[in-house]
Amino acid sequence: MWRFLKIAIPVFIIGFVAGNAFWYLASPLWIDRVVSESLPAELQLTTQSTGAFVGADTVHQGKGQATVLRSGTGANVLRLTDFEVTNGPDLKVYLAVSESPEKASDVLDGGWISLGPLKGNIGDQTYVIPADVDPAKYGSVVIWCEQFSVLFAHATQSPGSGS
Repeated sequence: MWRFLKIAIPVFIIGFVAGNAFWYLASPLWIDRVVSESLPAELQLTTQSTGAFVGADTVHQGKGQATVLRSGTGANVLRLTDFEVTNGPDLKVYLAVSESPEKASDVLDGGWISLGPLKGNIGDQTYVIPADVDPAKYGSVVIWCEQFSVLFAHATQSPGSGS
């Protein structure tokens, strides 16, 4: 019996740890997080810049619009509409200096600022841009896997009608 336990307990522990690691890393591949945030109709917003998402490669795909909007009070927000991206672990929304990042070094070496965790990999969502950040200095909106430093999608920003 003791011999059986010496083998069974480590096998159980290794299986438990491996199973949890697999679930953490792989479950985003088949579990979508859908968000549907709307902006209040009474907000007076002007478009500062806009761009369409494109995927980073054949595995990491993205689509939809990224629009930087400015309120009458001067506050800036990032609005993602008709948005969809391949899900993954630890996804964040970045503003990146690089206008068209194609690899991780383009984002990391060029400079970036995090707007926080991605709320959902599908749907309309809004992110507040900190007051001390000038969005005009950033050339793209990036969906980034922070844990593995992987670019998932980007939207090159072009001046909008309100700038």
